[in-house]
Amino acid sequence: MAGGSAGFLDIFQGIATLLASEPRIAAGRIGLMLLGFLLIYLGRKGVLEGLLMIPMGLGMAAINAGVMFLDNGHTGTLFVDPLVTGTEATMRVLQIDWVQPIYTFMFSNGLIACLVFMGIGVLLDVGYVMQRPFQSMILALFAELGTIVTFPIAVMLGLTEPEAASVALIGGADGPMVMFGSLVMAKHLFIPITVVGYLYLGLTYGGYPYLIRLLIPEHLRGIAMPVEKVRTISSNQKLTFAVVVCTLLCLLFPVAAPLFLSLFVGVAVRESGLKNFQLLLSETVLYSATFFLGLTLGILCEASVILDPVVLKLLLLGIMALTFSALGGIAGGYVLYWWYDGKYNPMIGVAGVSCLPTTAKVVQKLANKANPAAMIMPHALGASISGVITSAILTGIFVAMLR
Repeated sequence: MAGGSAGFLDIFQGIATLLASEPRIAAGRIGLMLLGFLLIYLGRKGVLEGLLMIPMGLGMAAINAGVMFLDNGHTGTLFVDPLVTGTEATMRVLQIDWVQPIYTFMFSNGLIACLVFMGIGVLLDVGYVMQRPFQSMILALFAELGTIVTFPIAVMLGLTEPEAASVALIGGADGPMVMFGSLVMAKHLFIPITVVGYLYLGLTYGGYPYLIRLLIPEHLRGIAMPVEKVRTISSNQKLTFAVVVCTLLCLLFPVAAPLFLSLFVGVAVRESGLKNFQLLLSETVLYSATFFLGLTLGILCEASVILDPVVLKLLLLGIMALTFSALGGIAGGYVLYWWYDGKYNPMIGVAGVSCLPTTAKVVQKLANKANPAAMIMPHALGASISGVITSAILTGIFVAMLR
């Protein structure tokens, strides 16, 4: 170009597309870049889960900075086209967009959710649930309040029933479940629902402590769980539990069978003593899947996608779902507190929100601040693991009824 300023903008196209964008998109791009910086900072400080938030934040900043002019006169990026349809278009973008193979072969079919679940399964000790099945399942059911309450409200706000169910699943605080449910029931909202879901799951780590402090007095937060005689659960019993529950859930809810299999095959590997597979799933598979999950979700946070008007509803509904789930968990904790004559720490109920093991770690940390001798982690892990199972069951029910 002849003009000096035009030549400058030709070279630095990210700035050129920012200046050429309509004000709403330009402001959105800048805001999302800053949000990406904030996620990285909070992940580095340990306020949010760094394993997910650091790659997500950098991907979010990069995708909104790296917008360029394409040959067809439109603007776009060289990262990913999540809305591509048809085999010819898919083959073309696979050769251009560098994250496209990851998205196409791992996100669009739910494989990434299954890989994460396999890794999580290897880390689960289902003995915590088997030792205290009544307590654990009661708290997990109370902690599904957000899912149950959000669904009808989302319908009243104009979402279809499958769309409402997809966003309501955020209340279960189980990322793979949110991803799988939205992919099956509301594929056109898969990106914003998944992004909103995972973003808020990270924020629960920083937000739930304030809610707990508001509703549970310090002297109750410091209740030490009494030493109890619990039966020792053998590896064979845990393996039997995994096999029976997996088969039963697949029989009842075949539409969610890939998630059930992925979770319980991890448990089976753990309890069978298959050390090589255990190492593969708990480190290589889980950490690789988590890294690419965070990175790709950040890249999917392009301003033109996130600023869709329906996303505001999803943002509000996501906050509502996770807030009501925490309130439900606290209510369940108080029920057990009264049931056991004040000898049960009501804060454990929040662990029923199955963001495993984040919520269990949160309540244990708060318990230690109130009483350094309080050990509630075994009870909290039982509630969290039960929360994974109840979230999977609700996902199966929603998908079976609404897909």
